Amino acid sequence: MCSITGKSQSLSKLWENDFADYVENWLGRTKPTRLTVSIGASTSAPPGLIGSALHQGKRKTMFLKTELQWNVVIPAESLDAKGLMLQKAIVVRLLDDFAKRKATKDLGYLLALTTVEKIGEGKVRQHTGDVLFPVTFSAISFKIFRGEILEGVVQNVLKQGVILRCGPIENVYLSSSKMPDYNYVPGENPVFLNDKMSKIEKGVNLRCIVIGAKWLEAEREFQALVGLHADYLGPVP
Repeated sequence: MCSITGKSQSLSKLWENDFADYVENWLGRTKPTRLTVSIGASTSAPPGLIGSALHQGKRKTMFLKTELQWNVVIPAESLDAKGLMLQKAIVVRLLDDFAKRKATKDLGYLLALTTVEKIGEGKVRQHTGDVLFPVTFSAISFKIFRGEILEGVVQNVLKQGVILRCGPIENVYLSSSKMPDYNYVPGENPVFLNDKMSKIEKGVNLRCIVIGAKWLEAEREFQALVGLHADYLGPVP
């Protein structure tokens, strides 16, 4: 079963189709608040991410800053009269839950918990004695959008295109139909090559533009379709 189309078909057959046919089904509808940071500003980002896109005529990074409220459950044995150990236990459990969540459809990949804004009043669970605390906190996430520029590392080269990894996004697909002037060269280590001897092969860093993205609920991750049909895209020296 193909995770992209929902139909039973081989990967080769999938690659033979023009990826543009799938874009409409891959585009997200949610619009979280965007954190505007100019390219070149001091900002921390996972390796392999450029995170820029054209938005309202200006090039912006695509990191999202949001305020969330989650419920944190603390076992009864972690409670103490002074409250200091309790606060530490709440923060540690929140960080653990944050790491396990990995990504959400609306916010993308959760990168960093920045500030704990408020810890609400705890409520005791009757049967276990555990205490549930509502916690409000700020976080930074990364979500890909159409038109965004990404950098990824080529993981696999096929006749129909290449598969890349871009930061936390493990499944990024670049169809051969979206690589203008590149031709497939078969062999033990297959490559795509153009007239200027620019080479796309396994392990190469590649700058590309996002055509569309799809959220996979079961895997809690995104897949993306990308292309090289814009200026200054391709292998990165």
